[in-house]
Amino acid sequence: MNSPSVVLAAGGTGGHLFPALALAQELGRRSIAVDLMTDMRGDRYGSDFPARHVYKIPAATISGERRSPITIARTAFTLGRGILSAYRQLGSIRPGAVIGFGGYPSFPPVLAASLRGIPTAIHEQNAVLGRANRMLASRVTAIATGFPTVRHLDPAAAGKLRFTGNPVRDAVFESAKRAYVPPSPDGEFILLIFGGSQGARFFSDVLPAAIELLPPQLRQRLRIVQQCREEDLRRVDQAYTALGVQMELATFFRDLPERMAAAHLVIGRAGASSVAELTVIGRPSILVPLPHAIDNDQLNNAKQLAESGGALCIEQKDLSPNRLAQEIERLAGDPDTLARMAGSAKRVGKPDAVAQLADLVEELMGLRPPRQDGRGTN
Repeated sequence: MNSPSVVLAAGGTGGHLFPALALAQELGRRSIAVDLMTDMRGDRYGSDFPARHVYKIPAATISGERRSPITIARTAFTLGRGILSAYRQLGSIRPGAVIGFGGYPSFPPVLAASLRGIPTAIHEQNAVLGRANRMLASRVTAIATGFPTVRHLDPAAAGKLRFTGNPVRDAVFESAKRAYVPPSPDGEFILLIFGGSQGARFFSDVLPAAIELLPPQLRQRLRIVQQCREEDLRRVDQAYTALGVQMELATFFRDLPERMAAAHLVIGRAGASSVAELTVIGRPSILVPLPHAIDNDQLNNAKQLAESGGALCIEQKDLSPNRLAQEIERLAGDPDTLARMAGSAKRVGKPDAVAQLADLVEELMGLRPPRQDGRGTN
């Protein structure tokens, strides 16, 4: 008898891949085999993904507000190829369930699974239901969410809803064991800055200018750990060197959860995975939502954490170097506020999210009785 297996569909960015990675790790602990279906971009994470097999499925995104007929036709053709490819692969794999994590790379496998009659679920990481997930909501068996309330959900699909929270990777749980220690008045102040390619560009422009405006005694305390794009590394390094600031710059931090745990303050975008990791670890942050994110999902994510007291939410249009310098100086001089923010972030974290999502998967596969609240596995 074959062991039970699940296909996870995710791709494009780490924001979709990391929750899938967390679920794969948990399912592995439950002796459930995992296969990954992803696009060509997501495949770069494949070597680190605990899957038996990684299947590359054609996928495309209709981007921008002005969608030409040619673009739409090309996208439809690519998605059609992806659906056919996923349909054939699923016929060979014969999984007990298929779980999609949003973004257009998840669309072909989840739709193909529904056509085959395989139980399906989508997981929405953000406080706004993404476009691909909106298109799939009427076809899937269950809808798991990272936030208690989600915008743009069709009321007809409300009975499928299950609030699980956003799963985080094993490395995050390890880092969460480290308690927050606020900075001492004259001690080192560790500032972590990250935010994907678009965030890295903006922060590479605004951070050095803000740091220059800080009092010299505070600059001497600073140790900056910052993600930068390759083309920005040299100029950012030169700017901090001229200011006499300790720094560590990189295009990517593989040990980002550990870096979060070591930081006194985090500055970053407000992607759902980042917010989930900040809350499970429990670190104060200044969140700068991506201004052109589809449906303002990052703004909604940041506002929810800010309302809890765990973060400051500042829109990019309002974040001048002077404003950022004022906030850094204020927080660096107020360890009690930083500690309160860290505690507030930790309280809204959902460390059991991955277990709850794995429970839902087992329900879909018939390995666990359906939850008795009547929601999530209709």
